[in-house]
Amino acid sequence: MLVDSHCHLDHLNCDHYSSGLSELLDTARDRGVQGFLSVAVDLDSSANIQQLAQAHDDMWVSAGVHPLQKQLPPLPDVARLTELAQHPKVVALGETGLDYHYSEDTADWQRESFKRHLQVGKQLAKPVIVHTREARQETLDAIDRYGCRHSAGVLHCFTETMEMAREAIELGYFISFSGIITFRSADALREVVKQMPLERILVETDSPWLAPVPYRGKQNEPQYVVEVARCIAELKDVSEQQVIEHTGENFRRLFLTSQA
Repeated sequence: MLVDSHCHLDHLNCDHYSSGLSELLDTARDRGVQGFLSVAVDLDSSANIQQLAQAHDDMWVSAGVHPLQKQLPPLPDVARLTELAQHPKVVALGETGLDYHYSEDTADWQRESFKRHLQVGKQLAKPVIVHTREARQETLDAIDRYGCRHSAGVLHCFTETMEMAREAIELGYFISFSGIITFRSADALREVVKQMPLERILVETDSPWLAPVPYRGKQNEPQYVVEVARCIAELKDVSEQQVIEHTGENFRRLFLTSQA
């Protein structure tokens, strides 16, 4: 099962599709994509995408507040986050995490928000979708201190080192790769992919951002997760079908087993 394990369907421009989002998803399905995890960036979008997912059996969603905010909101209310996360279509908390590349001045807010997501995920036994940049050890320390090894989670759109990936895997986490692995500048990240066991890999688009080669400069869409899976197959010298089967089973184990 080929799954786009991280996309933002409510942020996509569907004007070039006569039937809107439904046609955009059908285009992905026609290319073999069998599932979509639409990830929330704030509590309002968490509620909105739940309604969106109700119309699609192959769509799941998360509940959470992104660590990067143009205007810093109040910290996510734990009661409200818990309520949203208990919706039957919600399979994860997040995306949450730590990003000090753009917003080191909001570090305290990010730390407390991340902590709350991890604690709610542990309470509900649901995995956590983690965004991390320039905060490697602090991210791992927070996961270890506040998270749950049983429900665990994923480091999404991974751009860090193999050392961080190994430590995250030891904490029960999966590693998700996006179209960045196709970029000319991503030689170091491609070496990480080569070393990563297929049993711990997920594939994603992070659409509408980060379109893979040969679609750079265009809006990214869930259909382009095919290019991510193909690149991983080439780097690891395995068949594309093997990548699809492993990443699909990994998605099921992480996000769907606990929901059964």
